[in-house]
Amino acid sequence: MVRYPQQPVVITSPWDGDVLNRHDGDETDAGLVVEVAGIAPEGAEVQINGETAERDGERFRGEALLTAPESLIVAESEAGRDVIAVLYDRASYKRYRFSVDDNVLFLRDLAQEPPDSLFDHWYLSFWREMHERFGTKIHVNIYYQCPGFILPDLPDIWREEWAANSDWLHLSFHALQNDPANIYRNAPGRRVARDWILVQDEIERFATNSVTGDTTTVHWAEATLDGVEALYAMGIRKLIALPGFTAEGDVKTSYHLDRAQVQHLLERDAWRDPATGMIFIACDEVVNSYSLDEVPRVLDRQAESPHTCEMIELLIHEQYFREELAIYQPDIKEKVIAALEWVSERGYEPCFWADGFLGNTRGWQGMRTGGRSPASVPGA
Repeated sequence: MVRYPQQPVVITSPWDGDVLNRHDGDETDAGLVVEVAGIAPEGAEVQINGETAERDGERFRGEALLTAPESLIVAESEAGRDVIAVLYDRASYKRYRFSVDDNVLFLRDLAQEPPDSLFDHWYLSFWREMHERFGTKIHVNIYYQCPGFILPDLPDIWREEWAANSDWLHLSFHALQNDPANIYRNAPGRRVARDWILVQDEIERFATNSVTGDTTTVHWAEATLDGVEALYAMGIRKLIALPGFTAEGDVKTSYHLDRAQVQHLLERDAWRDPATGMIFIACDEVVNSYSLDEVPRVLDRQAESPHTCEMIELLIHEQYFREELAIYQPDIKEKVIAALEWVSERGYEPCFWADGFLGNTRGWQGMRTGGRSPASVPGA
């Protein structure tokens, strides 16, 4: 039997920072009732938010009613207490976002041969077509530079056009540049903050703040704890992770998270790290990584669990659209369409994660979902 000698009362489910919705309990007009489980010294009475829990040896279970965007769950006995904070995705529904990483080449094109409209460029024209056909909202993560180009080279002549399309087209920091691949794996927070400011200042100059939000994906989904905290200080509240492990069992593409946290995120749509306040959203599919036939099958696997298919994050990379590059995929646009057909046919609604409560604009209108867990609890 598992024992926790350092803390006599431990809540084991939900996790501190879990994002809970209709799939995690019974939802009524009063709120969401969720099961709470944990471990405490055998025989000791345990109260969960003031209600007596059931006991079975060292284990206890009970229920908690969530009625706010963020709720505390307190389990206590004479032996001690444990407190966690969970987020409640009220009146949740199926929703998705499409993000595009590693973008800079289309911006270089715009700078070198400025068209009358942004959408005279084939790349942005394609994404506008996807928006018009499926209602898709596109989030474009950009670099500051590439050979022969830096963002200050981009004119601001389309500033109003960027702003006019900000309801479906967003821009955000991705990295200083494409190479080296693991530019932020061990980088101090000040370097991440420096590069974020370089990119963000330019976005504000040429496209206005209306195209930005509180969400991004850092290059290779890598950053130290210090780097994540630096992004939080810059106003970022949500990061896209690609939770997984290498063949050797090491954590990959998951920022500073440890093995247990990465495994937990693999089994959830999103989770808030109590140490930083950052919400990590799990990417469901890197669309360019699969064949055209495989694209819908990967999403089918995500749909097998209600905890991994309420919020769908689709991701792709600019390089695979570029015919001049060796990694160009001739069917890349068809892959995008296949993924969008999958979500559309299943009733998913397009969103930005910065809108409402993690893209849910109906449950908690105007409520924030970022922020650290409460630093203190009355009676602690």
